[in-house]
Amino acid sequence: MSKIKPKECQNVEFKSSWNDKYLEWICGFANAQGAVMYFGVNDDHEVVGLKNTKKLLEDIPNKIVNYLGIVVDVNLCEQDGLEYIEVVIEPSNVPISYRGKYYYRSGSTMQELNGASLQQFVLKKMGRSWDDVTFDRAKLDDIDRDAIDYFLRKGINAQRIPEDQLNAPTVDVLTSLGLMDEDGGLKNAAILLFGKKPQRFFPSVIFKIGRFGRNDADLMFQDVIEGNIIQMADHVMDALQGKYLVSPIRFEGMNRIERLEIPKEALREVLYNAIAHKDYTGSDIQMHVFDDRLEIWNEGELPVGYNQETLFARHSSKPRNRNIANAFFKAGFIDTWGRGFQKIQDGFEPAGIPMPKVENFCGGVRVTIQRTKFMQMMNNVTSDVSSNVGSLSVVQLTERQKKIREIILKDSYISTQQMSVVLSVVKRTVERDLADLQKKGVLIREGNTSAGHWIWVGAIEKNT
Repeated sequence: MSKIKPKECQNVEFKSSWNDKYLEWICGFANAQGAVMYFGVNDDHEVVGLKNTKKLLEDIPNKIVNYLGIVVDVNLCEQDGLEYIEVVIEPSNVPISYRGKYYYRSGSTMQELNGASLQQFVLKKMGRSWDDVTFDRAKLDDIDRDAIDYFLRKGINAQRIPEDQLNAPTVDVLTSLGLMDEDGGLKNAAILLFGKKPQRFFPSVIFKIGRFGRNDADLMFQDVIEGNIIQMADHVMDALQGKYLVSPIRFEGMNRIERLEIPKEALREVLYNAIAHKDYTGSDIQMHVFDDRLEIWNEGELPVGYNQETLFARHSSKPRNRNIANAFFKAGFIDTWGRGFQKIQDGFEPAGIPMPKVENFCGGVRVTIQRTKFMQMMNNVTSDVSSNVGSLSVVQLTERQKKIREIILKDSYISTQQMSVVLSVVKRTVERDLADLQKKGVLIREGNTSAGHWIWVGAIEKNT
């Protein structure tokens, strides 16, 4: 059997015969990027032929019009005495249903849309996003003026909002951002961005952070960040710096340098992306903190055709929530040119941290960041340690430092002040011992002074 050369198209399908079930496929292609379907041709592009082509040339277009309400090109083709049919389906600019159901072609699968996915699809076809829908139950009293002021200050500092707008009335700010409809009703984005308690209306406006040990079942402690999303990244960063991440100490001359293990601006960019592009009809944003990595997951997959390679190359910005993205842009958090991942790369590369892994996972996007510096500290292989300690795994401790070790192993959250009471010494003495232990590479402080905890990573020499 001879092969055909199919038309160039993003989606091409080959079917050996016609069956009315393929109306679902035509519906799915029309709702997506269109396609060319060949009937009477097998998967190897070989013409196997069709029977009753004359009847099919009448039935196929009639059924498509009657059941789908669209017109497609149906062409009779012939090769080596065998007839086959070509159906050219153009993408539709309105939602198409078949027997009351909506189908959508995504990758190599045909999906039936329902619930939240159907709502998102219909809104997209209408040129709108979910955050643009008016929420009738919310009133102006549900908006937090402090959040509005925070937004205005950020926007003015970023030179994206004029200075004379600092004290603009709340209604004017919301109107200028397109967050109120013609009747003065608040849109979903207004509540998410500036709501006093947006969780009253949308329960998934939550950012969960968990510190895990050996695996997902080994939860050590956690935080739940609630409130409006315009300030959420700040609250998440405070929690990460306070309890979850380390800030290795080094000295340049007499200057003490203490930088977060993951570059702050690059990490903020990851957080802004998770918050701005989340599907707020789905689950909470979740961050898993392990010894060796961070995993940030938000509901809602990457745009069709986008993957990690696309994101870290030059690409167009395709925001899921257009109003939220616009507000984040005005506040100086993101831009509209798809350069966010370039900013992440600019932060990670100089710090010697591998680029984050970005992937679709469980109906959302998962970003995995390696904790390179933390693992170096855990393994006692940093340059600061190696220049000061002869043996990296076994060090000699003073008697008081041995007692400090015992105290920390019993209670890793104990404060310096509490240690000084237990040891009956002044706080400054304990601080010097703790600094020496960190310098030797046997002790790590995860988080800040007030909310963090100690991690003992070294061993002590026997008979000392």
